[in-house]
Amino acid sequence: MSLNFKKFLLLWSGELISSIGGGLTSFGLGVYVFAKTGSAASMALVSLLAFLPTLVLSIPAGVLADRYDRRLLMMIGDGLSGLGILYILLCMIFKEASVLDICFGVLISSVFSSLLEPSYRATITDLLSEEEYSQASGMVSLAGSARYLVSPLLAGLLLSITDIKVLLIIDICTFILTVISTSVVKRGMVSKKGVETESLSASFKEGWMAICEKKGMLPLLFVASLITTFMGFMQILSEPMILDFASSSVLGITETICASGMLVSSVYLGMKGLKNHFVKTLSFSLVLVGMSMILFGFKENLILIGLSGFAFFLCLPFANNSLDYLVRTNIEASKQGRAWGFIGFITQIGYVVAYGCSGLIADSIANLANIGVGRASGMVIMVAGLLLAVISWFVGYIPSIRALEKRA
Repeated sequence: MSLNFKKFLLLWSGELISSIGGGLTSFGLGVYVFAKTGSAASMALVSLLAFLPTLVLSIPAGVLADRYDRRLLMMIGDGLSGLGILYILLCMIFKEASVLDICFGVLISSVFSSLLEPSYRATITDLLSEEEYSQASGMVSLAGSARYLVSPLLAGLLLSITDIKVLLIIDICTFILTVISTSVVKRGMVSKKGVETESLSASFKEGWMAICEKKGMLPLLFVASLITTFMGFMQILSEPMILDFASSSVLGITETICASGMLVSSVYLGMKGLKNHFVKTLSFSLVLVGMSMILFGFKENLILIGLSGFAFFLCLPFANNSLDYLVRTNIEASKQGRAWGFIGFITQIGYVVAYGCSGLIADSIANLANIGVGRASGMVIMVAGLLLAVISWFVGYIPSIRALEKRA
């Protein structure tokens, strides 16, 4: 094992810990807000404000990742993002935190977290060889899955014996550990500053052109944006759907069972990786994701929800791995910080659409049809899954996207 891969493992470990801590907070705040309001729209609003700054600031964060020390930016982003969580904790200690207080706290945390993603992805490119990209991508997916695999179960158990403040304290502690691991990786690494003398506008242009010069990149990212929209409906509405007929501890156990599917496939990809047929894998895995969503929302049955949720998460790493490889091998390494900023903005804007309207749609259906918000959430998830499956089926037949794999 090379020294750089060992550094990647240390960096990855820090992000794994951070992912678990963030998952604890996300789960706890979701349960807290739903218990306080009984509204899917309120839960969606918190998620939207937690996510929106990361999206809006992803492009300038990508430029910064190519202009300055990427590891230092990661340390600043991880460290200061804890301030928002600390604010929520203090509100809960000295008074009952309102939904407005929670929205403000997650907004502050997200602003600083926006520095992290482009720098993290570009650092992986700095550390590893092209042959190691696929394996690293599988491990990155595994770290991301921890917030769905470990956090819900742990959070559900903790909430049964204590309250949300303990979850927030644990999350704040994980920020410290992440900063330490990043600082260790930073030692001995030379920051790539190839565009430091360029103006910000020129850097933005370079990042955009790095994407546009590959003919199939924009269609691929546009499709990815549509896909994230439909997946965002699942992400937002699954919790109110289950909480409408089950407790927070049952929700935590169910989410962990579902997310274990991502553990299985991420471990496989971390060991074996994908060797070819990336476009076909992307298309087929997302079709299965859509079909799993249809089954997930079909009935208030924990067994069906657990099995379909397991299938949903089982397929996601294959799609993420394929998309990551197609992007990483078609963009010059020195421009990847700026490029990932644009890529993150384009692909994840679908989440903004989902977060902004999913809760409102579910609440409206519940009121109009005189049914529970949980059942209404399940119906919306089913429709989103159907649309996802249909769109994903055609991805493998788009010539310009297929050409990306040939060039790679």
